[in-house]
Amino acid sequence: MQFMVNQVIQFWRSELEQVLPDKPDLIVLPESCESPSGLSTEEQFAFIRILKNQLIDFFASVAREHHCYIVFGAIREGENKVWRNSSILLDRKGNMAGIYHKNYPTIDEIKSGIVPGKEASVFECDFGRVACVVCFDLNFTELCAKYISQKPGIILFSSNFHGGLMESYWAYQCRSFFVGALESRYAPSEILNPQGEVIASSTNYFDFTVATINLDYCLAHLDYNWEKLQKLKEKYGNDVIITDPGKMGSVLITSRHATISAADMVKEFGIELLDHYLNRSQLFRNEQIKNSNP
Repeated sequence: MQFMVNQVIQFWRSELEQVLPDKPDLIVLPESCESPSGLSTEEQFAFIRILKNQLIDFFASVAREHHCYIVFGAIREGENKVWRNSSILLDRKGNMAGIYHKNYPTIDEIKSGIVPGKEASVFECDFGRVACVVCFDLNFTELCAKYISQKPGIILFSSNFHGGLMESYWAYQCRSFFVGALESRYAPSEILNPQGEVIASSTNYFDFTVATINLDYCLAHLDYNWEKLQKLKEKYGNDVIITDPGKMGSVLITSRHATISAADMVKEFGIELLDHYLNRSQLFRNEQIKNSNP
């Protein structure tokens, strides 16, 4: 078992060496990344008891040395011998910045002893707010709704499956960037913008991807904003990016200005944000129904 522990640590050392030259602020790794493949459930739990904190300590040393956040999926035996499938977030000093327990383990996971989590908290990083999601969680819109109200800048998705259109759904519904890290090469690990568009992806040749994202952004609907968006672009030029994915009626406004945020820009021109517009539309519709004749 200890020999396998050493192999796992060496594997991740090799994998991380592919992305560390880019000096990332955040590294996202897959679900259950501590466990070798091919083990039975009993063998996996026995392996984890030998592993203890050895892999966490290794990741913490990388986070400290390279001054980056690392999030990774791990099955752990916690207090009162309760087994959890968790995402663990380490900060730039290698300290635990947050831990999320998978809210929706599969039936087989629960039968094997994994206890579902109930909390869905966001974690504050020095670059913004992040939320964690693990694999099967992506199927449940109830969990997505909990995160929508907390407004994370990035959804961190450690998984063994891709999720298909649900990746775009979560990114757009949460108005967040979405970073997926998958265990398998048979489906890509992707980074999506808040409009659900893929902006970076692993390939059949490279099992990692790297992207620079800008968390200074807002989403606005085109209705009532056409002329305001034009004036915004005329004033700020290359210091503002207005991204239209087409077919959706909304745009992503991103500030590249050194001192003026996207929020300041939209306020300056009175641009109505997407969520405000949708809420206003719903209230207007409800008021019309209330006042209309049956």
